[in-house]
Amino acid sequence: MATVTLSKLDKTYSPGKKDSFRAVKEIDLEIRDKEFMVFVGPSGCGKSTTLRMIAGLEEITGGTLKIGDQIMNDVEPKNRGIAMVFQNYALYPHMTLFDNMAFGLKLSKTPRDEIKRRVDEAAEILGLTSMLDRKPKALSGGQRQRVAVGRAIVRKPDVFLFDEPLSNLDAKMRVQMRTEISRLHARLNATMIYVTHDQVEAMTMGDRICVMKDGNIMQVDEPLQLYNDPQNMFVAGFIGSPPMNFFPGSLQLDGGYAYFTEAEEGGNEQPFKIRLEPHLKAIAAKQGTQPAVFGVRPEHIEVSDTKGADSIDAVLDVSEPMGAETYLYLNTLAGRSFIAKVEADHAFKVGQTVHLKFNQERVALFDQATEQVLKA
Repeated sequence: MATVTLSKLDKTYSPGKKDSFRAVKEIDLEIRDKEFMVFVGPSGCGKSTTLRMIAGLEEITGGTLKIGDQIMNDVEPKNRGIAMVFQNYALYPHMTLFDNMAFGLKLSKTPRDEIKRRVDEAAEILGLTSMLDRKPKALSGGQRQRVAVGRAIVRKPDVFLFDEPLSNLDAKMRVQMRTEISRLHARLNATMIYVTHDQVEAMTMGDRICVMKDGNIMQVDEPLQLYNDPQNMFVAGFIGSPPMNFFPGSLQLDGGYAYFTEAEEGGNEQPFKIRLEPHLKAIAAKQGTQPAVFGVRPEHIEVSDTKGADSIDAVLDVSEPMGAETYLYLNTLAGRSFIAKVEADHAFKVGQTVHLKFNQERVALFDQATEQVLKA
């Protein structure tokens, strides 16, 4: 069983010194056998540090790392049953592809026939069979990255580790390679841990996603669950492109209805007030009158022909036709900017006032102080 279990895993650089820095803060996580787990978050969130602790390339300051049933804290990297693919390809330029992929097996004194069998098998999986006698300089970036993946495959590890392996590739090649890595996971049926700062990669590749911030785990869930049910404002704003819009304001109950009123922006006296639908009213009734944040994704905003109690007015700043859809960059009448992603069959002029409705079935309300989602 190639489960990976992190228990109170902690990493502090230069502990006890003036310049000490705590990169990972007692995180708990279980990565299931044969799962494709993606660590995602902004630069400096601790995702690569966590991966390097699993690989044995960083010393663990506190907590426990287990692969299967064995504690790995003090086990040498070569004995952990892992193989790692780095951001840079790290290929030997003077060796052929065959020798690059076989190098680790030769060091471990694997029989020659077994080396050839494993390299040929990996080359077939990755579409490199006809290139095995070439050297890295004769390959494209995507082909070099495949060789790096092949070098990991031939080791037949319990766990594959990927540290932002596609960040050096162009946009088209990244799309192709992420598809190939997903296929590889399905074919090898192995445990894979993948680090990226790109939430599109995370959403399209992971069985589950671990979202990190400042050394903490913010939420671990399946991709669509993260998108549809974020537990805090950070996850809501990080997952999704363009990101979720946030409107600070307050909840009120009045005359049997619940309302959200936008906070004033820079002293402007024209905040919007919107009537909430029953499921959001239940949240307002439970929370009472208090500051809150109204969160809605750009794709859950639509243009309305009329202004009503459940719609708002906004002033168009920039319109970006994308073909199948149009991105609208708008400002509320209180001066707060936000983005709407609407159907492309509307014509817009900069400076015009637009009536907009929110799909309240997809709206989230957050506590303004804790930034945690509010529930009924």
